[in-house]
Amino acid sequence: MAKVKLVDVAQRASVSKSTASQYINGRFDYMSKQTQERIRLAIKDLDYVPNPIARNLKSDKTKTIGVIVRDITGFDTSYTIRGVDDYCKAFGYNALIYNTDFDPETEAKSLEALYQMRVDGIIIASSGENNTLIRDYIDKGMPIVHVQLEHDGSEKNLILSDYRKAAFEATEYLIKLGHKRICFVTQAFKNVKSRNERYLGYVSALEKHNIPLDKDLIQYWQRETGFEHAPRSVLASNSSPTAFFTQHLAITTELLRHLNEESISIPEDVSIIGFDDIPMAEFFKVPITVVKQEPYSIGKEATKLLLENINDKHKHAQKIMIACSITERQSCKKYLLG
Repeated sequence: MAKVKLVDVAQRASVSKSTASQYINGRFDYMSKQTQERIRLAIKDLDYVPNPIARNLKSDKTKTIGVIVRDITGFDTSYTIRGVDDYCKAFGYNALIYNTDFDPETEAKSLEALYQMRVDGIIIASSGENNTLIRDYIDKGMPIVHVQLEHDGSEKNLILSDYRKAAFEATEYLIKLGHKRICFVTQAFKNVKSRNERYLGYVSALEKHNIPLDKDLIQYWQRETGFEHAPRSVLASNSSPTAFFTQHLAITTELLRHLNEESISIPEDVSIIGFDDIPMAEFFKVPITVVKQEPYSIGKEATKLLLENINDKHKHAQKIMIACSITERQSCKKYLLG
């Protein structure tokens, strides 16, 4: 079935295309009631549906923003998107969601597609591999707000969790339970500012309590290959930890799988605190204590900041930190042997 165009409506109503367009856009102050009725009936008979983006291409705004995320199925990401969508609805905006699956090339294509669709602005949880491209779009006048991660510090508008403070508080929580050998399990962080902030929070807590930093207790995980050293071997080493502090939900879940396969009990054999809440954690045999971010608030605050930048192109860049909290469950216990 051929798509009905505005010119079809005009021909059906026996008016000019310009007159039909004025009716669609609510400008009919000088239009007779008979003309309005003919156009209304033509729209109804032809089942004409205006394209909201196309209607706004001649104006300064399309009332649409783009959202680029790395994994749309992620627990926190889904709540961030919900925050974005709720804020958009409250202010008459639409959101177009693009998923990159952590692929920088897909991310670059998503940026290009949204720019070509003339969205008013973009919220992005970036890979860090397209910062130059993102700056180019900003220089062209596209407002962009970053969420979730700060990479090289060049990002201008950001909404982030307060990672350093959260990591400090989580580490200190374990220290106050008597743990001194706390294994910090992370992705590579030297070139990712937000991940480095977590490391610095961990180190600061150790320093505050006069606990020497043991480099053997910094363990790495990669999305493609998993743990650099198996948790079982880490627990059997000379620097055997009494607690794990994991920095990502995917790390936490893989660690739990390894420990279960090795029949290592939580918290009897080792305590665990993870960054990011876990879906349906209350149904676990041992519910996991976590650092809980506020992804819904991050989504709303990111959208608020983006709309402010859309409406004021000269607004100063902002970096807004959202506080985290610790949700205590049963995966951490007091360690009394020193």
